[in-house]
Amino acid sequence: MKEDVTSPVLQDALPHVPWMDPRTRRLPGILPLEGEDWLRVDEAFAGQMAVRDRLIASARDRVHALLPEGRAAAEELYAAVLARLRQAPGYQIADDAVTRPDGVRVPLQGDQPLLTLGRLVQEDLCLMQPDGAGEHRLTGAILCFPASWMLAEKIGKPLTGIHVPVPGYEGDLARRVQRLFDAIRPGQGLWRMNALVYDDPTLHQPRREGTSRPRPVEGRYMRCERQCLVRLPVTGAVLFSIHTYVVPVATLDPAAQAGMVEAGLWPIADWH
Repeated sequence: MKEDVTSPVLQDALPHVPWMDPRTRRLPGILPLEGEDWLRVDEAFAGQMAVRDRLIASARDRVHALLPEGRAAAEELYAAVLARLRQAPGYQIADDAVTRPDGVRVPLQGDQPLLTLGRLVQEDLCLMQPDGAGEHRLTGAILCFPASWMLAEKIGKPLTGIHVPVPGYEGDLARRVQRLFDAIRPGQGLWRMNALVYDDPTLHQPRREGTSRPRPVEGRYMRCERQCLVRLPVTGAVLFSIHTYVVPVATLDPAAQAGMVEAGLWPIADWH
C-alpha cells in the first residue's frame, strides 16, 4: 500500500526538539519517563490511524509479527493498553469494541492482540524479551511506520542484530543500551527521541538491510520518533513503543533550524 503523499499526515509541531536539549543530544539520550506517559493522542491522530487501518487491512504480514514465545507478553500488553484507554479522553470502551477519538469503531479481538492494538493507538509497539544469552530479543511487534527497516528481517533477532547496519551502535553503545534494558523496572520507564531528515513525508518507509536510505536533497521534513521503554510486570517483557512525528523543517523555529546544522543533522548526516 502506498500512502497518498499529496496530502501527507503531519503534526503541527514537535513535542520535544532533541538536538536542542543537552540531555537528549548525546546518544542514547535517554530520560526517565514521567508516570505512565507512553501513549499519546496528538493532532495527527485521525490521519495516522487511517494509514494504520489501511496497512493492517492490506499489508498485515508486513506490519505484524508475533512469535509463540511472545504471545503471553502480547496478551499482557493488550490488557494493559485497554486499561489505559478506559481512562483516556476520547475513547469509548465496550465489551466487544472500542470507539476511538476519531469516531472509528474497532472490534476487540483478544486472539489478535497486537493487530487490535495497532488500530487503537498511534504508537508502534515492539516486545523485547531476554534471550538467555545476555540480550533482549524482538518477539512481537505491530510496526506500521518503520523508518528504513523491515520487521520481517528483525523479528527474532537480539538488539545487536536489530541495529545492523546502524553506524556506531556496536561496542560501548550496544552495551550501554543492553544495560538499560536490564535495569528497567515496572513503573519506571524511560524515553528518548531521535531525529531524521527526509524529503518524503511517507510514514510507512520499510527498507531492507544493506539498502541505503535515499540521502535527502531538499531536507523538507523532520521525522522524529518518541521511543519509550516500559517493563511489563507479569511477563517481564520490555515494551518499546514508537510515536512518529513528521513536521516540515520550514515550520521549526530559526534557532532549531540553525541547531540542525550545528548538530550535523543537515546537510552532513542524520542523528539517530
